[in-house]
Amino acid sequence: MSFHDEPLAALADNDTSNGLGPHYDLDACVALMRGGSKSFFAASKLLPPRVRSASIALYAFCRVADDVVDEGDDPAEGLRQLRQRLDCIYQGNPENHLEDHALALVVHQHTLPRALLDGLLDGFGWDAMGTRYDSMEALHGYCARVAGTVGAMMAWIMGARASSTLARACELGVAMQLTNIARDVGEDARNGRIYLPLDWVRAEGLDPLTWLQDPADHLAIRRVVARMLEHADALYQQSSQGIADLPRDCRAAIQAARLIYAEIGHQLVRSGLNSVDQRTVVGSARKMALIGQAQLQAVWDKPSHHNPPALEGIRFLVDACQHAAGPSQPLPFGFPNRSVTERILWMINLFERLSTERRQQSMVRQTMHYGPG
Repeated sequence: MSFHDEPLAALADNDTSNGLGPHYDLDACVALMRGGSKSFFAASKLLPPRVRSASIALYAFCRVADDVVDEGDDPAEGLRQLRQRLDCIYQGNPENHLEDHALALVVHQHTLPRALLDGLLDGFGWDAMGTRYDSMEALHGYCARVAGTVGAMMAWIMGARASSTLARACELGVAMQLTNIARDVGEDARNGRIYLPLDWVRAEGLDPLTWLQDPADHLAIRRVVARMLEHADALYQQSSQGIADLPRDCRAAIQAARLIYAEIGHQLVRSGLNSVDQRTVVGSARKMALIGQAQLQAVWDKPSHHNPPALEGIRFLVDACQHAAGPSQPLPFGFPNRSVTERILWMINLFERLSTERRQQSMVRQTMHYGPG
């Protein structure tokens, strides 16, 4: 299939039903993904078209929701509004936000469990309250909400329904979030936040709240970071068993995400575990090598009969999926509902359009700032 099929691209561009215009949803979603997580964007390129557009819509809503809660003047009000928006989405009548329309189609097409999105919003609320975590078990609860939910949603739209597969997807999300926390210790501390398990920090002889007042590289913090990364690696290893249970054409993308995020931790270890003064990134060449490795593993991986018990902190998500109900109402008549092929071709075509629009907007801003000529 060509990504530049002109008839289908033209059909997608000419769809103006419901008054929403030719790029009513994935325009904003693609822009958010490209400007947000480079690791997510790199891995998403390996997803089959039937999954990729849904994953972009999910990412966009999650990103917007995080910004509403984290950057708004009243986080509680932001959460209330987001829950109201979810109500409308699940009733088949999304509010007039681009990302809501995109998510409504995902919910309708995949009967996505509402509990996963509610759990995500709970995690954003914990962030807004500045919640700190006394133990790794408590931190698991946070990671399950802000990242395990995303892992479960991705697995769900790929067709996973077995509790063991969903558990491994949640655990992969938790592992990724632990890696993020280990990498961003300094950045978080300078914003007045600490996500490291407080009992682990105290066990190293350092008072975490005293350290937070003047965060600096410290051997105790390095030891806690090393311990967190070891725990994350164990979860990465366990989650790999679930990847082999996914549809074959979806495995490479998730395997790539697993390898790239794990590599962040490995590079942090190699650089000495100082995540207070520096932020570890995986370079493009290394990402490409890991993507190649992921593609090979996707071919040869076979499902495992070993099914370890789910991490305690993610069990509520797995249970919610097993008792999930679909959206309460069908989408209204006339709601845009392109075929998967039309939507993905249209979405890919938007990449260049968005880039052009951003360049034009930048030129306008420069002209207004400096004046003509």
